[in-house]
Amino acid sequence: MTSEAGLDLAADRLDATDPLAHTRDRFLLPDGVVYLDGNSLGALPACVPDAVSDAVRRQWGQDLIASWNTNGWWQAPVLAGDAVGRLIGAAAGQVLVADSTSVNVFKCTLAATRLRPDRRLVLTDPDSFPTDLYVLAAAAELADLEVVEVSPGQVPALLAERGDEVALVSLSQVDYRTGELWDLPGLTRAAHQAGALAMWDLCHTAGVLDSGLDAAGVDFAAGCGYKYLNGGPGAPSFIYVAHRHQEVVGNPIAGWIGHARPFAMSNRYLPADGIRRMANGSPPMLSLLALRAALTAFDGLAMAQVRAKSLSLTGFFLDCLAALLPQLEVITPADPARRGSQVSLRHPDGYGVIRALAARGVVGDFREPDVVRLGFAPLYLRHRDVLAAARALVAVIRQREWDGAGAGGRSEVT
Repeated sequence: MTSEAGLDLAADRLDATDPLAHTRDRFLLPDGVVYLDGNSLGALPACVPDAVSDAVRRQWGQDLIASWNTNGWWQAPVLAGDAVGRLIGAAAGQVLVADSTSVNVFKCTLAATRLRPDRRLVLTDPDSFPTDLYVLAAAAELADLEVVEVSPGQVPALLAERGDEVALVSLSQVDYRTGELWDLPGLTRAAHQAGALAMWDLCHTAGVLDSGLDAAGVDFAAGCGYKYLNGGPGAPSFIYVAHRHQEVVGNPIAGWIGHARPFAMSNRYLPADGIRRMANGSPPMLSLLALRAALTAFDGLAMAQVRAKSLSLTGFFLDCLAALLPQLEVITPADPARRGSQVSLRHPDGYGVIRALAARGVVGDFREPDVVRLGFAPLYLRHRDVLAAARALVAVIRQREWDGAGAGGRSEVT
């Protein structure tokens, strides 16, 4: 078992040989805080304040409406989409930044199932993030679909049994509670072998690993811009539609920005070519420009490097816990091939643990009913931060600092 001194040496060695060590300087991080909640809200990239100030003071304040042309506002959703696409394995022209994840999951669901009009089943994971389940249920009610909830591991068996009824397999690449990484290529292949389409929620993978959408033949995907992409609170989402579907897919929320000639002001809808047809109304330009600036934090980086750093951080954290407090119930897979960029554990008073950690300067979050969830953002975390967080967690548990830490009632956001 690794000693305490051995952990210090390991942290120093890993940080000294980290090829992404310099990217920490691309972020503005508060002193005395180990931020392990980038899987809920990414840290602030250093370039974003100036970008937002320019967007407000010069582009909006001085150039006014001319900015749609002179400052590239009109092209921004596609350009930002291409920047996201480079991180998730999508060639240019297949990703659009627009709307929220909920809206984009809705659009993907109806757009995909309309491409399989003779099939009525949609398969999804009962442990999906709640908004996905809510949206699928609403879409199913509108389109007379049946949603069948099944663990991703059981999807191939169900497809073998009822595959000719399945229109869409809709899954999250990472379980938001446990951090388990699902087999996107294999499950996409299984869906296609049954004649179904595959849609993936990338909220907890975009920015920490290359999802390889094109290589895997994924049909549709969506994800948010404010977690590991660091676009800021409520940053717009992105939607992916594979090139092969773009000329036949229909946007179920047909808006004027998605029209082939928006400024013709026609009363009849004619969809734009390519990914622009998945647009709806006017984009939230200030938050979109903040996201576009934030994405430059990935400039010059290969996603294989980012993934390697992610696995190094989470793997080192697991090693620290095994050495310091092995009795903790960790629910994140130890196998790197099955692990996203977070480590989760169970504790009867998980909320108290999170509050006690925050008092020690370690920020994570809590998920019902008992999950302590810690996210590891590769661009700005160091292995010494990981060790500090592990030691803080051990102190909280051993000294029962969690007992009563949440006694004043839970905050609305946990």
